[in-house]
Amino acid sequence: MNTTATTLPARQEPTPETAPVLRLIVTCEDRAGIVSAIAGFLAGAGANIITSDQFSTDGGSGQFFLRMQFEQPAGSDRGELEARFGEEIGDRFGMEWRMWEAERPKRVAILVSRYDHCLLDLLWRWRRGELEAEIGLVASNHPDLREAVESFGLPYHHIPVAKDRKPEAETALLDVLRDDFDLIVLARYMQIVSGDFLERVGAPVINIHHSFLPAFAGAGPYERAKERGVKLIGATAHYVTEELDAGPIIEQDVIRVDHADSAEELERLGADIERSVLARAVKWHCEDRVLRDGNTTVVF
Repeated sequence: MNTTATTLPARQEPTPETAPVLRLIVTCEDRAGIVSAIAGFLAGAGANIITSDQFSTDGGSGQFFLRMQFEQPAGSDRGELEARFGEEIGDRFGMEWRMWEAERPKRVAILVSRYDHCLLDLLWRWRRGELEAEIGLVASNHPDLREAVESFGLPYHHIPVAKDRKPEAETALLDVLRDDFDLIVLARYMQIVSGDFLERVGAPVINIHHSFLPAFAGAGPYERAKERGVKLIGATAHYVTEELDAGPIIEQDVIRVDHADSAEELERLGADIERSVLARAVKWHCEDRVLRDGNTTVVF
């Protein structure tokens, strides 16, 4: 098992001269007065609301979701602001809520096997500053992509997964991740992660599935698509749950194909869809645009 030591850069704190933009994410049972209460609280605290998106399910009798960005009042203490919000608004409406500094990137780890298209697309977008993410490492059950990853200045951890020693491999992978990350991305990581891993990793996990789920879940979707003579193939980015390929869907896309396309051609075309769908899902998650609602999502 070969690993490279990981030293992640320290998170940057805002300087006193800047006015941090905070992002408020709220989920709660829908009822009248929620938006008014939030806006009134922020106005009373001297905050300026910049953007606000909201959604209520079932015509106002279900769940309420909100994503709001506002400027932290000059000279205010963020911890005190959060404590007051929790006491005055969060508790009052029974909210699940969090605040996140918009300029603070999510810390991301990527898991991959041998296919490199999704991985390299994410690394390229990260290097160009297109993701609100700080990619800290790449881990793989194969050594093949070490050179490509290290060319981006990132550590590469090779953690083999022997058929009869998968729990040990997951423990080694958890040791590498060490609760340092806000998001884990499976960029064509061709291993089924266990429920124990998902419970212990301490962060959401996003997967790209090379099929327009729920069609052709599991392995070999392009071969099965060819056999069925489908005219559209696609890809699905979703959160990972213990049930295989059944987690809440974040993003999907398709491309038209025809009878003349071989399974290999379908796979080549599908790779383009896979990387763009995964990139959008990662970007939206890092921007706190994806709110989970049971086994589905609200994407602002």
